[in-house]
Amino acid sequence: MYAIISSASIWAIPLILATILIYGMYKKIPVYEVFVDGAKDGFGTAIKIIPHLVGMLVAVSIFRQSGALDMLTGLLEPLLQLVRAPGEIIPLAMLRPITGSGALAVTADMIATYGPDSFLGRLASTMQGSTDTTLYVLTVYFGAVGIRNSMYSLKVGLWADLAGIVASIFIVTLVFG
Repeated sequence: MYAIISSASIWAIPLILATILIYGMYKKIPVYEVFVDGAKDGFGTAIKIIPHLVGMLVAVSIFRQSGALDMLTGLLEPLLQLVRAPGEIIPLAMLRPITGSGALAVTADMIATYGPDSFLGRLASTMQGSTDTTLYVLTVYFGAVGIRNSMYSLKVGLWADLAGIVASIFIVTLVFG
């Protein structure tokens, strides 16, 4: 079974590309020219996104370096103790909606410190996969298309992140606690 899955994964991307090329030739589409036009559009989009991305990265860096993250961690720790969740998870829960790379660094550090099969390692991994970088997504994508009023999106995204965090704690505690 492993050999079949391994072979399928090796050939998946080349087969997809070949299918696209063959379909394009069948429909008489200038595949290369269409690709180049798409790349030009993508480059333009990347240029539009850069100011929003830089602003978000600066804000995240200030949040972490100012000690605000540590202060919030201290304030939230008693709340987590009520539900018997470890306080070490707070930095990940706080950073995940803000920055994917920062949250991944916290997750990697927790796994290196406590081990991948520990309760904290499993909780961090589950939380990493159950939430999204809401502020990053809103900043970059809404900035790229020029949406200015994203208040409802922000509220819904943060509520979804909270639901993912709570569900992660509940399910990992239920299954591995």
